[in-house]
Amino acid sequence: MFKYNSPQLTAVRLQDGFLAPRQHTNGKVTIPAAVQQCRDTGRIDAFRLQWCPGMPRKPHIFWDSDFAKVLEGMALQLMTDPSPELASELDEYVDLVISAQQPDGYLNTYFTQVEPEKRWQRLSSNHELYCAGHLMEAAVAHFQATGQRKFLDCMCRYADYIDTVFGPGPKQKKGYPGHEEIELALCKLYDTTGEKRYLKLAEFFVRTRGQEPNYFQVEEGVAAERLPALQAHRPVAEQHTAEGHAVRAVYLYCAMADLAARTGDAALLTQCEEIWSNITEKRMYLTGGIGSTPIGERFTIDYHLPHDGYAESCASIGLAFFTRRMLNLTGKRQYADVLERILYNGALSGISLIGDRFFYINRLESGIDTWERGETFAKERRPWFSCSCCPTSFCRFMPQLATFCWSCSEQELRLEIPAAGRAAFRNCQVEVQSQYPYNGKFRIIFHGQEQFTFSCRIPGWCPSATISLNGQRQEQEALQQNGYLSWNRLWQEGDELEVALDMPVEFVRADLRVSACRGRVAIRRGPLVYAVEGLDNAADPGALVLDLKSPWQPEPVPGLPEGTLGLRGQGWQECLPQDCGLYFSATPQWKQTSILAVPYSLWQNRGDTRMSVWLRSGNECCPGGII
Repeated sequence: MFKYNSPQLTAVRLQDGFLAPRQHTNGKVTIPAAVQQCRDTGRIDAFRLQWCPGMPRKPHIFWDSDFAKVLEGMALQLMTDPSPELASELDEYVDLVISAQQPDGYLNTYFTQVEPEKRWQRLSSNHELYCAGHLMEAAVAHFQATGQRKFLDCMCRYADYIDTVFGPGPKQKKGYPGHEEIELALCKLYDTTGEKRYLKLAEFFVRTRGQEPNYFQVEEGVAAERLPALQAHRPVAEQHTAEGHAVRAVYLYCAMADLAARTGDAALLTQCEEIWSNITEKRMYLTGGIGSTPIGERFTIDYHLPHDGYAESCASIGLAFFTRRMLNLTGKRQYADVLERILYNGALSGISLIGDRFFYINRLESGIDTWERGETFAKERRPWFSCSCCPTSFCRFMPQLATFCWSCSEQELRLEIPAAGRAAFRNCQVEVQSQYPYNGKFRIIFHGQEQFTFSCRIPGWCPSATISLNGQRQEQEALQQNGYLSWNRLWQEGDELEVALDMPVEFVRADLRVSACRGRVAIRRGPLVYAVEGLDNAADPGALVLDLKSPWQPEPVPGLPEGTLGLRGQGWQECLPQDCGLYFSATPQWKQTSILAVPYSLWQNRGDTRMSVWLRSGNECCPGGII
């Protein structure tokens, strides 16, 4: 049912100055740092099964998932940047994980060592199936990277065992995971092995969720008011809005999309479209972040998008995975538009340029009144967290960046995001030369000779574009279908497309129902959302008012990577009377000032600073007024 597929990791490569360095840093810094943290905290030693009561570094219920994501990242990185040292290290850790498998196929370090008598006893919160899913994903990636079956066979044994425990049979549990993940992993296992039982088990977990009698209520005593947080408040077939824990939710939606693709279930696809629209039209931050409260790390209600909301890094990454699946299923541009927004903004903001520090949450404003409530709410990125799902998610997300830039079918190659790089398609190599995302001009050069359809997305943010093929101007209206320009032809060596996307500076406003954004605007240019940091400007961002009529021009940003362009324009600084107190009636003074904004994803890479995405706007007659 997929109209398109993501390209194989080995078929695409990034060569740009924005994404490629981050991918390289993942292999050189992020993965080694995560491995060291897993070693220091006991996550690796847990697989040796040597822990006993009274010993330090007691295993935790979700530790297996953290290390599994690191292993998956190592395998994926191996495909993008082959390294004998990385391959050897990965092989060593895979053998260690396999050694922890029990005779019946079970593999979980916590319930093998700490509470062996409580296996499968509290699915709503104990993460057993969640950990199993991440181990399965790691095994599939390892097989794809190395061709070795040992890890894959190990996880097939685990899946076979789980298939005996859960299912519709009279002696089987009718439960499902509290934290979704195994469902999409089983689909990958099915794709890799062809074993239909894995697809049926994935479908069982999805279809049984929320059915009456409700498993979580009957078997575990979960209160009815907590069920929406677990996406178990009603059967999945009756869920049409995004509810509950944001990461769990998008993992479920990934699995629903996977099942729709593999079973041809049109109703399930329609449901996925409805839920995705609910997220992106009513519950998503401008940056692509989701989950607006720390209470349950969850979706709340439509239009509730406070600037200091949650927007967990894992949730943005999960939404990218869900959106990628929807793009593959439908081929519609709207999915590529959102995927690009997440990629260049709300996902990469969660990891430092150095690659070893992370945000758990991605707020859109950080000021003097921002309350740091423990490590999760830190104003500066941290090297690790007691719950380190986010750092380990980046290990596996970063190697896949190039695959988000392309889509393919048997007869068509599509350029979704024009980051500089290459793609191999049939007998052709297609090269993209660009300075994206800072410049909308790019060239596509074809190497080889092959007949196929090539398509190029014209982003939704682009008001107009000019295109030429081998120097001949192309009529956009004649070529464009659903936001894509397409050419079906015999491509020859040296054929060249030139595309110029208009990339104006935009001042974005929010629906008035988003109360946090009333009277404010955000700055956007091309795919990038911009933020104003205190260290670049004369005042705290909260005291600044943007002049929307002044020309805003790209400008290099000191202290950020070469080629980084901020936007400079004019505005005003609100100056308050001295000693005016907490509340006052005196009229503020206004001072004209220059304002520099930087790409949001790069904020807080030059030291602790205050920041805001949404700012007030005014004019020269009334600087403090709203226009």
